[in-house]
Amino acid sequence: MTAADPVIDTSAPDRAASPPDRAASPADLPADRSPAEPLVARMRPFGTTVFAEMSALAARTGAINLGQGFPDYDGPAQMLERAVDAIRGGQNQYPPGPGMPVLRAAVAAHGRRFWDLDYAPDGEILVTAGATEAISAALLALCEPGDEVICFEPFYDSYAAAITLAGAVRRPVTLRVVDGRYQFDPGQLAAAFGPRTRLVLLNSPHNPTGKVFDAEELGLIASLCQQHDVIALTDEVYEHMVYSDAPAPHIPLATLPGMRSRTLRASSAGKTFSCTGWKVGWICGPAPLVGAVLRVKQFLTYTNAGPLQAAVAHALGSPPSYFAQLSADLQGKRDRLAGGLAEAGFTVLPAHGTYFLTVDITPLSGRTFPKSGSAGSADPSRADPAGVDPAGVDLAGVDSAPDGVDFCRALPARCGVVAVPTQVFYDDPAAGRRLIRFAFCKRDEVLDEAIGRLSQLT
Repeated sequence: MTAADPVIDTSAPDRAASPPDRAASPADLPADRSPAEPLVARMRPFGTTVFAEMSALAARTGAINLGQGFPDYDGPAQMLERAVDAIRGGQNQYPPGPGMPVLRAAVAAHGRRFWDLDYAPDGEILVTAGATEAISAALLALCEPGDEVICFEPFYDSYAAAITLAGAVRRPVTLRVVDGRYQFDPGQLAAAFGPRTRLVLLNSPHNPTGKVFDAEELGLIASLCQQHDVIALTDEVYEHMVYSDAPAPHIPLATLPGMRSRTLRASSAGKTFSCTGWKVGWICGPAPLVGAVLRVKQFLTYTNAGPLQAAVAHALGSPPSYFAQLSADLQGKRDRLAGGLAEAGFTVLPAHGTYFLTVDITPLSGRTFPKSGSAGSADPSRADPAGVDPAGVDLAGVDSAPDGVDFCRALPARCGVVAVPTQVFYDDPAAGRRLIRFAFCKRDEVLDEAIGRLSQLT
């Protein structure tokens, strides 16, 4: 923290140290609670995640899953060996609540090496069960019911659920394709700030669009946060996945003047080291903010992944060549899939970071998907039992054509590939109705097979 940075008072108001001593009476219960609907009302709009639905669809139909963002290859061999050594060496009990000291020290060193950000391992870094827990715990710790959270849509689906669980209100700012790239309206962003704004949730590089926010955009966000005395929560899990044609490098918001003292940075090992199933993440920031997150996190998972934490600490010390090669390899996969999608008839939108490409399905209007069981398609004996018309799905006419959800549900049975409809990541689904997302973090031979199957759409 620099002397110029203001300090935000994040101390919790005085509350009783012990739980309430009175059980709820029937008069305290919501009027709409019943045994037929046990789920709390605020979570009823949230069903099964789109990733679970589409992954299950891939399994039922035998399709190639380019929907969910996980690699189909392992991370660094030395990291995996360190994990095995830790398990065999007896590191299988609870690690410290804030995380193992060796990992917190490694996260601090990584921040200094790549972003010139200096966080104290004790007090300013907290290890979490992936970045998802870091973000959820931060929202629960910092938002009172009715507080507002500004986020850029389309947004990762857990954001909406976590904001709702905290009793807060989303204030989305829409990313739209303008002049060939995703941009937001500065006026809409400024108008989203108000007296109840508590926090800005920023994901850059951005899932699902692949957008990398540039210095001018980040400067505006920083200025508005300081003007309105708002905290920033940044999701930077794709920090090492920015490609050579990006208009800007990755710039952590916390590096901008006046922002370190009001910014929490979340990241994780899952994407950078191709170990998404390990769920080892962290959150960094000024001690008052990190302390508030710890107060909540200790009652969620408390701690996790003891033997894996030491392995991740080792991986964070990898030479610069590892991180450069990671980006170069993924850029090659992005270009490989982008070319195939363009040949299949999609309009491919620019993606300068992350694992993902978004495409517009509008050019496929007026065409018919090939029938189930045609060459290169998924196994017809495993077709979706929910069923799609075996004669094919007519896409004639933009207005009457299926939207992204319909398109993605039909795609596996028609050509054996799974994608994710982007419209489910919007509060305004119409803004993403014709957009779908593909993940390219797969082996080249898998991408080539998927490209061959998608070519049936032409």
